[in-house]
Amino acid sequence: MEDNRIVQEVLGGNQSAFRAIVERYQDRVFRTCLGMLRDREDAEDVAQDVFVEVYNSLGSFRGEAKLSTWIYRIAVTKALDHIRKKNRKKRFARVQSLFAGDMEEPAEESPRAHPGLRLEEQERGDILMRHIDRLPENQKAALLLFSADGLSYQEISEVLRTTVPAVESLIFRARLTLRKRLYAFYRNHC
Repeated sequence: MEDNRIVQEVLGGNQSAFRAIVERYQDRVFRTCLGMLRDREDAEDVAQDVFVEVYNSLGSFRGEAKLSTWIYRIAVTKALDHIRKKNRKKRFARVQSLFAGDMEEPAEESPRAHPGLRLEEQERGDILMRHIDRLPENQKAALLLFSADGLSYQEISEVLRTTVPAVESLIFRARLTLRKRLYAFYRNHC
C-alpha cells in the first residue's frame, strides 16, 4: 500500500494501518539510531520514541516530503536530542565529582559497537567511531545518513532541512576532518 494512503487510513482511525508504517520503517529507523548512538538499548529506546512521535504528529504530516524523509527527520532529531541529553548527564557527573572532592574523572561508558564493525578489526572500528563521534552534529548526521543508511544527497537535504550543496559540503568536511585526524592518530600511535 502507498504511504499517503496508509497515512490517510491512520488519520481515519484505522489503527492497524499504523502497524504497516512501523513494519515498513522500523528497521531503517533502528539502523539510523544505532549508527548515531552506537548503543543497542539506546537505539531501541529512541526508535520507539520515534514511532510514538510519528503517531502523535501524523496529523501534521503535510505530504510535502516523502513519509520516509519525514520519519528520518524525526529519527535524526530524536537521536541528536538523546546524545545532547547524555552529554549533559556526563558533564553534570563530572561537576558533581569535583564538588564531592573526587578529582578523578568518571569512567567513560564503553559504547557497544555497531554490528557491522564486528566484521572488521574491533580496535580500528572503535577508533573510527570515536573520531566520528567528535565531528560536529550536522557533519556526523550527514555522513552517517549517507554512509550507513545509503540515503542520497537529496534525501539527506530533506531530512536535515538544508540544501544539496550544503549536504555535499558537510560530507566533504566530515571526510576531510576524519582523514586528517585518523592520519595524525595513526602517525602518533603506530
